[in-house]
Amino acid sequence: MADNKELTPLQSPSTSTSPGQPHVEDPQHFSKSPLPPNSSTRKACYAVLQSWVSTKFMTGCVVLFPVAVTFFVTWWFIQFFDGFFSPIYERLGVEIFGLGFITSLVFIFFIGIFASSWMGSTVFWLGEWFIKRMPFINNIYSASKQISAAISPDQNTTAFKEVAIIRHPRLGEYAFGFITSTVVLQKENGDEELCSVYVPTNHLYIGDVFLVNSAEIIRPNLSIREGIEIIVSVGMSMPQVISPLERFRRPNDRIPLNGMI
Repeated sequence: MADNKELTPLQSPSTSTSPGQPHVEDPQHFSKSPLPPNSSTRKACYAVLQSWVSTKFMTGCVVLFPVAVTFFVTWWFIQFFDGFFSPIYERLGVEIFGLGFITSLVFIFFIGIFASSWMGSTVFWLGEWFIKRMPFINNIYSASKQISAAISPDQNTTAFKEVAIIRHPRLGEYAFGFITSTVVLQKENGDEELCSVYVPTNHLYIGDVFLVNSAEIIRPNLSIREGIEIIVSVGMSMPQVISPLERFRRPNDRIPLNGMI
């Protein structure tokens, strides 16, 4: 009987059961058992596959995003201008897609020719005079005109004269803006020439105006259109190298005040 009470080498005190009781395994026995050797490899492969799929998906989004935006904007632009003259062609029984859009472009082109003439400028001046006398509409028209004048190809009416880089807000930091006009500050020790520099903060038509000494303005080799593209693209179209055209402007080389809008 004493020999029967001894445990066999295959048994352990945690797994021994009395006669008539079901065999219950120790849960700690399974928790201490090592994982299969291929479990960690499977997890590593899954992580690599997930990273690869997400990277390729984001790459596809980056490639397709500008294409999709260009397509939808172009499609909206065509439909918008096509809607002006397409009803006229539909009444005439002519149904050609894009014909109204082409007609709108030709119409805008001839409007530009007419506005450049003496008679056209007189007609538009009378229209402006009438609009500026109307409340609320005057504010909308003035704001939209300033935005359009900023990108106007006519250098005499362009609101932005030059692209400027100024030191702002701290030493060693620079702000990107546009010179809009010049002003002479009269002081006791002499006059000081200041430039009105417009620095956009949110969009092209929202920003701050700074009066900066002309000698402290850096004028880069960028055109007005290139400067606007840099602002609209939130700096992504900024060239890698910028060289200043001139660091100091001559005193007699000033921006005329009569060119202000």
